[in-house]
Amino acid sequence: MPVTGPALRGSRCAACAVTVHPADPGCPSCGGPAEPVALSTTGTVWTWTVQRYAPKSPPYVVPEGGGFRPFVVGYVELPEGVRILAVLDGVRPDEMRIDMPVVITAGDGVPRARPADPDSLPRARPARQEGGVS
Repeated sequence: MPVTGPALRGSRCAACAVTVHPADPGCPSCGGPAEPVALSTTGTVWTWTVQRYAPKSPPYVVPEGGGFRPFVVGYVELPEGVRILAVLDGVRPDEMRIDMPVVITAGDGVPRARPADPDSLPRARPARQEGGVS
């Protein structure tokens, strides 16, 4: 069945059931035909890093107000076994952890993800100084 709407679009092989993103008409595993599928909108962080320099433009768009700001980017593993590269919004690097549940959305360019439960994020606290002034 064709995929419509803003869902992440992938493809699944009719012969061996390998699922990939982005969609591809042929299976990378067995070479058989693949059909378009809508992928899950939830997953877990497989790995992540902080992008500390501005990517090439285009496709990078400088934020309103100007200037580059570092951001978190990582791979999100979906229940289908596919790992999707995504910008991770709404989370600071000190809050990131492997296996963090996230919600992932499609759009123009790189998919974006955000914590599934922002209230469960660990919050960093400044270290206490022994016998000194903070």
